[in-house]
Amino acid sequence: MGIFDFFKKNKQETQAETEQLAEKIEKTKSNFFDKIASAVVGKTKVDDEVLDRLENALITSDVGVATTLKIIRSIESRIAQEKYINTSQLNKTLREEIEKLLTDTEIDVENTQKPYIIMVVGVNGVGKTTTIGKLAHKFTQNGKKVVLGAADTFRAAAVDQLKVWADRTGVEIVMHGMNTDPSAVAYDAVKQGIAQNADIVIIDTAGRLHTKINLMNELTKIKTVMSKLIPNAPHEVLLVLDGSTGQNAFIQATEFTKATNVTALAITKLDGTAKGGVVIGISDQFKIPVKYVGIGEGINDLQAFDKHSFVKTLFGD
Repeated sequence: MGIFDFFKKNKQETQAETEQLAEKIEKTKSNFFDKIASAVVGKTKVDDEVLDRLENALITSDVGVATTLKIIRSIESRIAQEKYINTSQLNKTLREEIEKLLTDTEIDVENTQKPYIIMVVGVNGVGKTTTIGKLAHKFTQNGKKVVLGAADTFRAAAVDQLKVWADRTGVEIVMHGMNTDPSAVAYDAVKQGIAQNADIVIIDTAGRLHTKINLMNELTKIKTVMSKLIPNAPHEVLLVLDGSTGQNAFIQATEFTKATNVTALAITKLDGTAKGGVVIGISDQFKIPVKYVGIGEGINDLQAFDKHSFVKTLFGD
């Protein structure tokens, strides 16, 4: 059994999650699909006017300018090659182009090092602590032993919030309290994970320090002390972004990818927002896989991201 067993689902589980995703991101789906549909109203052929409308539809769906232009150029190239694409073919073409832009999550589910160290980063308020709690629940549900490290020692109540999640999910937590050295917490959490023969150690970190330099230095220090115990730790740096903030999520991603080597993304709060198109742009622009999506407040409302299901849902299938 590998660490990421919940990525391997049977057909029935996959269908159930796709249906849940479709229900939870209804606003994004309606916003996206309605705008795409309006781009081809009264048209039978994909011409310059349709492409202009499509470009506007994608940008206003929070896909992002750079990614939108990439999609439009690809469609123009296909029109040039195939000589003619009618509007009924456009949906299929657009789906294919969007799916190509979503970075695949590559996970070796059988051969991951133990304990597997995940360092979680992100600004305050994006759902970082909640995501950690939901991840802990997912892992424990799959029989994994988890240790949490409360290394966000700068924010009021951050340690307490993580403690609540630790109690709720029945996992061990290492904490030193507020205004203590975050790297010392991370070190002790990894040390405890090794001693307890844990499968996964998840380290929470501060969302924002006084300057970007402070943030970069703090995250670097945490990584350095953990690597003293496990040379290649952390194995994953998971950046949590709030999908409901739309283009602001791009700014957050830019800041954190400069501060540390982000290897995976979790996009939260996709339920109740029309800005879910940001998933496409961020995955494309930063070439970092979206690994998880948060679709609600419930403990089970965190899904392993599947790009095929996401695109299928966007187009209303």
